[in-house]
Amino acid sequence: MTIKDAKLNFIIDVATELLLERHIATVTIKDIADRAGVGEATIYRYFKQKQNLVCAVAEKLQTQVFRDYFAPISGSGYAKMEAFFGAYSKIFAEHREFYRFIGDFDAYILSENLSVEQSYSDGIDQFRNLFLSAYRQGIADGSIRKLDTDPEVFYYATAHAMLALCKNRSVEREIVRQDTVVDKQLEINEMKRVILFSLVAPQADAENNK
Repeated sequence: MTIKDAKLNFIIDVATELLLERHIATVTIKDIADRAGVGEATIYRYFKQKQNLVCAVAEKLQTQVFRDYFAPISGSGYAKMEAFFGAYSKIFAEHREFYRFIGDFDAYILSENLSVEQSYSDGIDQFRNLFLSAYRQGIADGSIRKLDTDPEVFYYATAHAMLALCKNRSVEREIVRQDTVVDKQLEINEMKRVILFSLVAPQADAENNK
């Protein structure tokens, strides 16, 4: 790694720390420069605008989450599905700030009328590919039932549902009284259970409940 690459990674790491602590709109390039101990000009040498650095942080977190929570998934097709949707719950338990950032990032992109880098969209495909691979394996090993719909449609519907719920429940405070009725972690776990129930093959479910 060159000195230039090391400095680039350092700036992204520092920006990541700040953006996980605070909302994107409240963090300035000066804040990042001060935390990193460098001049603002140094950051602008690597990133033309704040939005470029914010997108770099989003890509870093996406890569980190996939590597730490999704890539290690193994076992039967159903076991992989269980771990896949369980990863959303595990991330919520261990790094709730990630979901807060993603919600903030989505709002930032929309409010500023920006476009995300193609590499960020490509990174999202890793999660879809992992799901579809687990689905095909589950059909082959008999642990997953054949869906009545296109498995890719099922993936997007359920992954978006899990992600939306995790983002919603990661907000710092409750908005309405109903937000306090159920423990946040239990609510996410219940969503996972419902999704898995619609995937498990009947015979496999019977075996699991013996």
